[in-house]
Amino acid sequence: MADRAPARIRRSLWLGITAICLLAGGAYALAVTMRTPNAPGDRVAQAAADHPVPVVAEPAISGDLPVYLDGIGTVTPLATVTVKSRVDGELMSVGFREGQLVQSGDLLAQIDPRPFQVQLEQAEGQMVRDQALLANARVDVQRYRKLVADDSIPKQQLDTQVALVRQYEGAVQTDQAQVDSAKLQLVYSRITAPLTGRLGLRLVDPGNIVHASDTSGLVVITQLQPIAVVFPIPEDSLPTLREHLAAGAPLPVEAYDRDQQRRLAIGTLLTIDNQIDPTTGTVRLKAEFPNDDGALFPNQFVNARLQLDVRRGATLVPSVAVQRGAQGPFVYVVQPDQTVAVRPVRIGVSEGDSVAIDDGVAPGELVVVDGADALRAGRHVTMQAGGTTTPAQGAA
Repeated sequence: MADRAPARIRRSLWLGITAICLLAGGAYALAVTMRTPNAPGDRVAQAAADHPVPVVAEPAISGDLPVYLDGIGTVTPLATVTVKSRVDGELMSVGFREGQLVQSGDLLAQIDPRPFQVQLEQAEGQMVRDQALLANARVDVQRYRKLVADDSIPKQQLDTQVALVRQYEGAVQTDQAQVDSAKLQLVYSRITAPLTGRLGLRLVDPGNIVHASDTSGLVVITQLQPIAVVFPIPEDSLPTLREHLAAGAPLPVEAYDRDQQRRLAIGTLLTIDNQIDPTTGTVRLKAEFPNDDGALFPNQFVNARLQLDVRRGATLVPSVAVQRGAQGPFVYVVQPDQTVAVRPVRIGVSEGDSVAIDDGVAPGELVVVDGADALRAGRHVTMQAGGTTTPAQGAA
């Protein structure tokens, strides 16, 4: 019994060692199988990695790029006038239609002129009377001068007559002023447009008594041609803007609609506000537009674009070509051997679909504009243009 126990222990030990060896061999075989390049999964991954990626690329070009300052602006009339009556009286007639375009001097309304005509006639009659008295007094002065020379009357009587002449002269001047005032009231009874513009809604109907002290007025007229746009820009752009204004060259301003898709008008910068808004850190600019076609309307919101400068001879690439990474912006440049290289770039100003590259890309180099998601440095690519795959430029 003592000899059988060690034998069983030895058999169990050999069986355990054999099982461990079998397991180790199976694990090694599995690892070798997974590492072999001939495995179907590895062959598919390797083929996908070596297959060229179709991309669309465009060459960097050398060109001029305008530099703009943008701001949301409000269309503001250069002049808005509330037309009021300058005399008291009945509004006899209105000679305009609401919303009508009028020229400066056009008749807008007529106040009853008859009371002022009566005042004019009365003032003219008074002046005729005083002129006759003045003429008679002057004749008496001449007569008294001869009598004083003959020592027929005292000199005091002559002096009194001379003073009377001066009194009548003053009365005639007062009468003339009364006549001029009555004529002016007649002119004021005809209410005319003080400027060229568009009329608003009528505020008073004919038949009402209007007064010079009325605050509402008859109608509001707004100048539309030319018209202005007021828009803000960041205060950091003010020094550069003032330098360009000091040079004397006019700075063009474009007005676009809300979606920035349609250009409404082209004008020039008129002036800069005299202070910076501390709450927003911006300064307001005013631009003037001819507005011959009436595209701009008072209080309309527009997107104003001030062309500050033009970058001459800049290296331009499409904006979609610029990628962003942890190390900063970069582009994929297509090499002559149909591979791509990662090129860090320094971005300048941008405008529309183009961006200026200050450093990193030279004119003529191809940059990837579509298909960059599947790229990495050294990856082979094929060029696509118009849906047709073509070899990369310069490829053998």
